[in-house]
Amino acid sequence: MNGLCAGRTAIVTGGGNGLGKSYALALAAAGANVVVNDINSDAAAATVAEIEAAGGPALANTDDISSHERAGRIFQAALEAYGDLHAVVNNAGICRDRMFASLAEEDWDAVVAVHLKGHFCLSSHAARYWRAKAKSGEAVSGRIINTSSGAGLLGSLGQSNYSAAKGGILSLTLVQAAELGRYGVTANALAPQARTGMTERVFADMMRVPEDGGFDRYHPDNVAPLVVWLASAASSGVTGRCFEIFGGKISIADGWRSGRVYDKGARFAAEEIGERIAALLEAAPPPEPVYGA
Repeated sequence: MNGLCAGRTAIVTGGGNGLGKSYALALAAAGANVVVNDINSDAAAATVAEIEAAGGPALANTDDISSHERAGRIFQAALEAYGDLHAVVNNAGICRDRMFASLAEEDWDAVVAVHLKGHFCLSSHAARYWRAKAKSGEAVSGRIINTSSGAGLLGSLGQSNYSAAKGGILSLTLVQAAELGRYGVTANALAPQARTGMTERVFADMMRVPEDGGFDRYHPDNVAPLVVWLASAASSGVTGRCFEIFGGKISIADGWRSGRVYDKGARFAAEEIGERIAALLEAAPPPEPVYGA
């Protein structure tokens, strides 16, 4: 099959529904071999069936991404089926929304495990594989595509666990890009806006399908072309970035940067800190508001 990802192999977590399904179908249409990982076996199988019906190769997998050992099985399944791995699309996620004062430990642990640890586990196996290939002299064209969120960029009321995990994923992406570039691996993140199982109930009115048949800005298929490009060899010069994408809009997020500096040249006294902070705040651009604030 011809296409931007012809001959490449990609793993998509959470590939049974929503954004992950759109990514898997688009990657397959672009010529990739796709491993569709989802804890819902019926959903994973349905995505694979659609890919195969269109003439593409795909494999369903239901291993747990939050377990390093079981994530290794996903990675091994890709190698055994297709002989190589080129892209990891970390997409799977859950929500356990509560205001911070009501958030239970299990709500925190579950969200961090699936999002942040899940991004570590599978990428860890892929990174070690690509590093070994590069050190043996083989050419590597590895891609890590992580999923953050506007909540990770700005925070979101009622989602301190989700926001923290998604913010952590952005920092993880920066480090992966800095460390793995020498091996031929890029790492980038997405902050998509789309209709998914996690959003369609909370934002049902805002994200409903247009009744007039106009452009469906919230359809997950709108995000998939960016994932295909990032998973391809064509994106080799782009790493350490977070792309915001919504409908037909795309932008690159401008994250935390060091601001204006006041240097006293000596240790501050606690009593003079307030005056200095006030001057720096006056000169600094105001932060964007937290979602829901």
